[in-house]
Amino acid sequence: MNNKRTMPKIATVIVEIALNREFDYRVPPRLQNELQIGTRVVVPFGHSEARGYVTGLKETSTYANLKEIRDRVGKSSLIDNRIMELARWVGEYYAAPLEIAVRTVLPSVVRKKGSGFKERLMVFATEAGGDLLTAEALREKAPKQAAVLDALRSGGQTFLHHLARSAGASDAAVRALEKKGLVTVSREAQMRDPMKGQNILRSLPLEMMPQQTDALNAIVQSVDTLKPPVILLYGVTGSGKTEVYLQAIQHVLKQGKGAIVLVPEIALTPQTTERFRGRFGDEIAILHSNLSEGERHDEWHRVHEGKARIVIGARSALFAPVRNLGLIVVDEEHEPSYKQDETPRYNARDVAVMRGRMEKCAVVLGTATPALESYYNAKIGKYGLVKLPHRVDHRQMPMVRVVDMRIEAEREGHVNVLSRELAVAIQERLDKGEQSLLFLNRRGYSTSLICPKCGFVAECGNCSVAMTYHRQTEKLICHICGIEKKVPDRCPNPDCRDPAFKFVGVGTQRVETIVQKFFPKARVQRMDSDTTTQKNSHWKILGEFRTGKIDILIGTQMIAKGLHFPNVTLVGVIYADSNLHMPDFRAAERTFQLLTQVAGRAGRGEVKGEVIVQTYTPHHPAVQAARRLDYEGFYDQEIEFRRELSYPPFGHLVCLTIKGLSEDHVRLSGEVLAKQLEPLMPKQVILAGPSPAPLAKANNYYRYQIILRAPATSMMTNPIKNVLKTFKWPDKVSCAVDVDALSLM
Repeated sequence: MNNKRTMPKIATVIVEIALNREFDYRVPPRLQNELQIGTRVVVPFGHSEARGYVTGLKETSTYANLKEIRDRVGKSSLIDNRIMELARWVGEYYAAPLEIAVRTVLPSVVRKKGSGFKERLMVFATEAGGDLLTAEALREKAPKQAAVLDALRSGGQTFLHHLARSAGASDAAVRALEKKGLVTVSREAQMRDPMKGQNILRSLPLEMMPQQTDALNAIVQSVDTLKPPVILLYGVTGSGKTEVYLQAIQHVLKQGKGAIVLVPEIALTPQTTERFRGRFGDEIAILHSNLSEGERHDEWHRVHEGKARIVIGARSALFAPVRNLGLIVVDEEHEPSYKQDETPRYNARDVAVMRGRMEKCAVVLGTATPALESYYNAKIGKYGLVKLPHRVDHRQMPMVRVVDMRIEAEREGHVNVLSRELAVAIQERLDKGEQSLLFLNRRGYSTSLICPKCGFVAECGNCSVAMTYHRQTEKLICHICGIEKKVPDRCPNPDCRDPAFKFVGVGTQRVETIVQKFFPKARVQRMDSDTTTQKNSHWKILGEFRTGKIDILIGTQMIAKGLHFPNVTLVGVIYADSNLHMPDFRAAERTFQLLTQVAGRAGRGEVKGEVIVQTYTPHHPAVQAARRLDYEGFYDQEIEFRRELSYPPFGHLVCLTIKGLSEDHVRLSGEVLAKQLEPLMPKQVILAGPSPAPLAKANNYYRYQIILRAPATSMMTNPIKNVLKTFKWPDKVSCAVDVDALSLM
């Protein structure tokens, strides 16, 4: 009787339309035992019906004449209470509709209609069919049927299509055996494994250095006691952070708990997954966007069903339904790729800290170049701080040389892509059979096409940027909107029409061409988003580099972080200034991090590494700090600049980007929005704008920004949400809210 009285009669539901509202529905008696938070349901909505998710269950409602839930979808709830609570926090903190936050925590392939497991026919031998005498009796009259029984006896249960191939028998032979009661045929799910076909050797825990043991002990204490709940593991490149993660996760598994490991780039995932799969086998599930939809579906369900206790993946893997979560590791925690660039614009690092708090599990943020906010939190005692100041086996940090390209240009009489110092260093490595990495964070052949006679620049008509020349396809491509154009045979300016178009600037394609010309016998490979479009192309290139089939690897930031190749003794940074002069207060921090990370790829084996940094601003504090590999010195200088201007970590920053097809409508909308916001903001809030965004036009949309800074996000987000509820936008004008914005571009 008590159970009946406490059964929920009302369910709050969000529908799959971004209304940022929850609706009350009556729970029919037949569903009262079946509904829980996260259950997918079909509900009447308006004059039709909609799918949605149960977000709460209660006894009463303030509304009368409630409609009744029509049915549930699926056999089990896909979102448990804690993940739903996390989705609610994400929506609230990042000023996003709850419906979109819920969609974010559940992969599209899992939630979409019609998704499911790939089913195949499985064949089992019955007790009679498994008898050797039965097969012998069939061998003369029905040899193919006997072959099927032989195959089943040696291999056990087998998928029908495999069996037909291995036994050389048709489906008819199997069906004949089924009629005789010798085999059973049933539909079974065939799991799609993203690691299938890869030969991964099992590994044992490595002996650790004292500094690694101290780090492990601190993490184990955090796992066991939540004191402290968050640890910043600040270890120089090559200091053995991954081994510390592995042994910490081993401790978590012994307690019957699970773990999530976030990595920032798909390119990092193969090497990381190899090490983790080698240590933990099938306990590992992989979740990232480079998997096929089927692989993502099956890996997610392996976690949901408790068949995998460790998840490795990029940003969205944070929301994996790991049971009894004991540890979250955010590797390379400083990486901007942890920040989502569409609503809700969450930062996976910060949401990881919140999930850890909600689930009472430890969180480890690992990096060689901490984000200023993270290091500040460690300095003030909000996070625990553990340092790994030396490389494993006390291998030496690389020597970093800075080449002033202004002097190089003066000496040579023109600008070279490879300085004399870098060219000589590459040749020395080739002579010794060692490998080199060349880094440039620009893909394409040339960054722009210019007419030297009239000054015309080939610009994108949709965006306020120059188009990049790609030599392989002989096309101009906009890296913002992706539009492609043929390279003109003469200047498009009707008053000029000069045929002497000139390529200006350098991209990875051009570096590849120059390196092949300079070193014709070297085996050269390029790795950027143009060469890694096919599935597993990262695996292929990095595998060839690891096995010594490539002498010189040229790439963008894909090759800058996390990769471990002991035979790389030289890293060349072609142009260190590409991020330095961007109109963004984080430009210096990003430059320092990128230079330090790419420098860390050198000298990870027995031979000391060397790094050559080519720059036109050699005396910039970020370049000099990177040359000395001096994070503390960089932090001390940069933190004072942030303090002076109330930038993070001394305040939070919200960027409102208004965009539309008419610049006048966008500008006026921004002005009206700012006027409505200003009187609602507390005195501590600094509001600037609207003004054109640094990237003033993208994909045909004009872009204006309003920047707000305050000690707490709620001071800004609460008024923003209130104003946006009723704000009247002109046709085709919209506003994106970016809380704790990482980029102001």
